[in-house]
Amino acid sequence: MTQAGSMTSHPSVRRRLLSEFALLFAAVPILIAVLLPATLMFPALFAFTALGIALLHFTPGFGWAELRYNWRAWTARELVVFAVAVTLICIAIIYVARPEAAFFLLRNEPALLAFIWIGYPLVSALPQELLFRVLFFRRYAAILPEGWRADLLNAALFSLAHLMYWSWIVAVMTFVGGLIFTYAYRQRGSFFFAVLLHAIAGNLLFAIGLGVYFYSGNVVRPF
Repeated sequence: MTQAGSMTSHPSVRRRLLSEFALLFAAVPILIAVLLPATLMFPALFAFTALGIALLHFTPGFGWAELRYNWRAWTARELVVFAVAVTLICIAIIYVARPEAAFFLLRNEPALLAFIWIGYPLVSALPQELLFRVLFFRRYAAILPEGWRADLLNAALFSLAHLMYWSWIVAVMTFVGGLIFTYAYRQRGSFFFAVLLHAIAGNLLFAIGLGVYFYSGNVVRPF
């Protein structure tokens, strides 16, 4: 067993990791969704993200250079198939659930959509993948279940992190997205591929109009 593995197997270290894990990936998202007003949701998320990145930096055995590993472990065909699938699914959802919002930004605010397309990969997709893929699986590997159960847990907690939007559509989409992004990171061993898929999905989502479900100003709590 390596020194890092020996350290994480110590009962006190495992208890600390479990406490951190529960706080970061369960308690914080629930508290943000239930207690905070919409105006404070995103500042709280940014603080949560900063804390997660700091924890990742001090994770034993982690080095930022490993984010470059297998960065080219994807094909153009895979990206095209993924983009087409996301587009068709999002179009079906928007015309069933909110037809008036279909392609709203593209039709009415193209400059804003362009700004989102530039900013989303860096401001949203990248930090989310750092937290929910790299931090999740690197720092807390010793307390996670084995194999596919860890992937399911990751997707479930990624969905929970979006509870603040109080939408079953958001919950389902983020759960499925979590499974896909986890596959890219875990099975392909490529952080870059996970970020790329996340960025494509998010940008298409906003272009097609489903961004209406991811806007804190539209949040209506069920209580």
